[in-house]
Amino acid sequence: MPRLSILNTLERKFILLVGDFIIVLSSLNVFVNHAIDKEFISLRLKIGVFTIGVIAYMSLSYILDFYNLEKVNKRKYILSQSLYITALFVFVVFIVTVLVYDVSFWRIPLLCFLLLTPISIGLWRFFFSNVFRIIPVTKNVLYIYDEKADENFREDVSTINGNEMETFYKVKLTYSIDKNTLLNKNFFLSAAEKIDTLIINTKSYDSLPEDLEQMILSSIIKGKEVISFTSFYENTYEAMPIRSHNDSFFEILQIRNKKIRYLQQIFSFGINFSLSLFIGLIFLLCVPIVFVGNLFFNRGPLFYKQYRVGQHGEEFKVYKFRSMIVDAEKEGALMATKNDKRITPFGRILRLFRIDELPQIISVIKGHMQFIGPRPERKIFVDQLNNILPFYNVRHLIKPGITGWAQVKYKYGENLEDSVKKLEYDLYYIKNRSITLDMRIIFKTVTTVLFSRGI
Repeated sequence: MPRLSILNTLERKFILLVGDFIIVLSSLNVFVNHAIDKEFISLRLKIGVFTIGVIAYMSLSYILDFYNLEKVNKRKYILSQSLYITALFVFVVFIVTVLVYDVSFWRIPLLCFLLLTPISIGLWRFFFSNVFRIIPVTKNVLYIYDEKADENFREDVSTINGNEMETFYKVKLTYSIDKNTLLNKNFFLSAAEKIDTLIINTKSYDSLPEDLEQMILSSIIKGKEVISFTSFYENTYEAMPIRSHNDSFFEILQIRNKKIRYLQQIFSFGINFSLSLFIGLIFLLCVPIVFVGNLFFNRGPLFYKQYRVGQHGEEFKVYKFRSMIVDAEKEGALMATKNDKRITPFGRILRLFRIDELPQIISVIKGHMQFIGPRPERKIFVDQLNNILPFYNVRHLIKPGITGWAQVKYKYGENLEDSVKKLEYDLYYIKNRSITLDMRIIFKTVTTVLFSRGI
């Protein structure tokens, strides 16, 4: 049987969330029943405070990446960020309660709520991180592959974004289908004792030897995890493995006809409509400020216009506040880089606060773009990427967006290689598009803008 001590990422996050919720709800209960003067306590007040508290905590936790297990394991993060986020949550609950409800407080219970809630969360997370330093959480893998897949697999499971990732999978045994080695009794015994998961990476399952098929079937019956490489990659990284040799279009994207999802369409319309009003107002307020700034620090046209490839491969004109010198592409089309010398000092300020992106609201209003979707790319780069990846155009199934899954999950894109990696996230979004995923993108976009991450 699989080792019971092994917990995957979702299970660990759930345990962490349950512990947080117990503390938060207990603290809110103390706040209502002991910190607030009893003559003001009512059912309406209790429901309001608990609702505000839960929404505030979950929103702040997600925006500030409170459930990133890689960070949770770092003591520096526990001692600083945990206390900071929880203190912010306590402050929000207190301020909203004061503004919404006409109440008075008992000072000592109120002080306990303000101080002990952040400390309790910090201690719980410190305990959580130390427990999982002792309990094994890595799944031992039997990796079944053909020779062409080996190099890509080892690159993909070890690093992503240039940083070590907590995949919780470790290759203990390997089996090459090409060598067609007979499986002996010792191999079966080793797999039975050491292995928790079998990952299969092959283009043709017909090439699996009969004795290997029997072993896989036996592993399934014994309760071991058996997954394809595509499923492993998608579940671990929330992206599609487009660089795998296993590049069948249907294996990667699994496109199938679906009924129209009305709730998704209504949600998208609501997001586009509401954000168009909000960002459109900000855009109008910024126009005179940027215009004056350009007169002194960035002489030239106010707007930068460029054709991009949109839905169904049709080109449209996108607008931005100009952040580069006037003749930025006199030597030909180039992708913007993080420290691009063509960016003016004033343009760098515009990019830092994402002000240069605001005129894209014009494309949203015209119906060429939406707020959430793959970022539109220039045709010259689309053609280059189509030569590298025969199904790059799949990202044009839906309208491009101002922000997207690739923008909040991957670093600043500077070259075609980065575009290939971002495509993995774009295809994942197209395949798994949902209201929940859109909400995650919105929250992560807020984090990206606040902390100047991504592009």
